[in-house]
Amino acid sequence: MVTRMTQLKVAFAQIDCLVGDIPGNVDKVIEAAETAKTKYNADLVIFPELTLTGYPPEDLLLRASLQVRVEKALERILYTVKDIALVIGFPWREQGKLFNCAAFIDGGEIKAKYRKKCLPNYQVFDEKRYFEPGSDTVVLPWRGFNLGVSICEDVWEEEPIAATAAAGADFIVNINASPYDIAKLQQRRTLVQSRAVTNSVPILYVNMIGGQDELIFDGGSFAVNRHGRVCFSAPQFEEGIFLLELNDVIHGEGQETAEPAPTMAVEASIYKALVTGVRDYVNKNRFKSVVIGLSGGIDSAVTLAVAVDAIGADRVRAVMMPFRYTSQMSLEDAEAEAKALGVQYEVVPIEPIYDQFMGALNPLFAGLDRDTTEENIQARIRGVILMGISNKTGALVLTTGNKSEMAVGYATLYGDMAGGYDVLKDVFKTMVFRLAWYRNTLSPVIPERVITRPPSAELAPDQKDEDSLPPYEILDEILSLYVEHDVSADGIVAKGFDKETVYRVVRLVDINEYKRRQAPIGARITMRGFGRDRRYPITSGWKLGE
Repeated sequence: MVTRMTQLKVAFAQIDCLVGDIPGNVDKVIEAAETAKTKYNADLVIFPELTLTGYPPEDLLLRASLQVRVEKALERILYTVKDIALVIGFPWREQGKLFNCAAFIDGGEIKAKYRKKCLPNYQVFDEKRYFEPGSDTVVLPWRGFNLGVSICEDVWEEEPIAATAAAGADFIVNINASPYDIAKLQQRRTLVQSRAVTNSVPILYVNMIGGQDELIFDGGSFAVNRHGRVCFSAPQFEEGIFLLELNDVIHGEGQETAEPAPTMAVEASIYKALVTGVRDYVNKNRFKSVVIGLSGGIDSAVTLAVAVDAIGADRVRAVMMPFRYTSQMSLEDAEAEAKALGVQYEVVPIEPIYDQFMGALNPLFAGLDRDTTEENIQARIRGVILMGISNKTGALVLTTGNKSEMAVGYATLYGDMAGGYDVLKDVFKTMVFRLAWYRNTLSPVIPERVITRPPSAELAPDQKDEDSLPPYEILDEILSLYVEHDVSADGIVAKGFDKETVYRVVRLVDINEYKRRQAPIGARITMRGFGRDRRYPITSGWKLGE
């Protein structure tokens, strides 16, 4: 290993890219490179995977003009950034094949291109749809060291890092677009630490940040030395340039050479992820504001708090739409939440509208008993009101359904499911309670009785969620096993759950796939979210059991 007296500085660029906006992403690259050099005197700045297109670009990768746009982007970077080295990701087509590439750029020249070897094709990833795998290992001399390059999934497999270390790399740069989930940060660190120790090579791991439709990228970039010690870590959910003293990582003898960013509590981490998702979905899609149906219940309360923290109270509107079953407590609590958060608040009673609906429908319902139809009409009236406000003002409707409800279909299609983005779509009800308590530690905005009283949709007299569903503590455990871990109904029963309850819950999950296909997207925060992650057929003859 080469010893070097001059301390080299590496800047980790956690930047929030907009998918498809190649010129705008280049602007961010140039600005970050200039900041890294002029403010921090960095020698190298490393950017995330597919920085130029954003991640995941999906079928934009099939556009005929993609290569031309990427070439223009690289030309601009080469012309503009000459006094600092870069590692940056982008798609690249050659000989009729498309590769997920990283380039090492120095002095206004591309010194090497690396083509990603391992293409993930599981969970939310489908890179084999677009890319061909690379085969070459890239290690090149830079400032007295041998620098190796790899991309994201390459560190999850053994061969790429082993080959790069064997080729003489003194350190390896691994660029990533690794989506957030609750356990992902520790998984990344543990995996990279293992690769570093096994191959006796330091690894610099840079990750993207920001929200892209369902996916949230949390940053949390870090570096480990050859002993597997985390020598540096950047914060999660914070865009910026973060500096690393490279020599300390390469020559460190097992000690921590910098104070790592503190690990966030799970509730804080999830809350930040939800805020990131709302902020970027609203802003990147250029919505002026958002509107929320505020019920006085815990789901809408947490949704309102997330929205305000994401885009500011001046861009958030809350509407309470009471009916004869709405309690006085709900009216009081909804108003208290709106005042505490400082949002625009209105009350629009729906009973006169409901009476008009029923007047028109009663002849068609003659001889039929009252059932959930009448409840659903209430929810659909509320959906119409919110969508009317959305159409008229340009506000995005944020829906409030949680993962427990979405799983078992405890939501009304074209009613409370009507909207553009579901903040809690991947958050189980038990976690919603925890998030409410957490948010109140920042400032008291959710009345305590909203958190402690039994949940109710208030669509019928004295209605409680547990009249129709198992207690959420039990329901969420069953759902986690079935939805996130693919444990069969009988497998769940074998873990000690009541068979009748399990079969009922599993059946509800299966038969409500059609609803979820028509539901708004929402931030993915678990290892298996509904949407692009968990894909089951609507029409299916699969029988419950094993």
